Amino acid sequence: MNVTEITTAEQWEQAFERSKDHPIVIFKHSTTCPVSANAYEEFSNYLSDKPRSDAEYLLVKVIESRPISLQIAEDTGIKHESPQIMLLQNKEKVWSASHWSVTKAHITAVLD
Repeated sequence: MNVTEITTAEQWEQAFERSKDHPIVIFKHSTTCPVSANAYEEFSNYLSDKPRSDAEYLLVKVIESRPISLQIAEDTGIKHESPQIMLLQNKEKVWSASHWSVTKAHITAVLD
């Protein structure tokens, strides 16, 4: 399954709108944090197995794309954390988890 990195406000706005059509999974990743590195590995393991096929998967690097990360928090009402994963549908939060709760097993339980 492909993951698309979003780095611009326009990309985020378009993705947020697409959540009306299908589920959007966003992974917020800090490239300098060991906890985030672990969560990213768990997310990658989920994607390399049998990920939910109707969902779109997005990556936001929170340091490199800080304004986008903050905009996501504002638009969704989900407090910014890193690492963080969230599931959006119809422009609303369905689920989110952060830090050590971002595991392949947790993601699988929610998405599948």
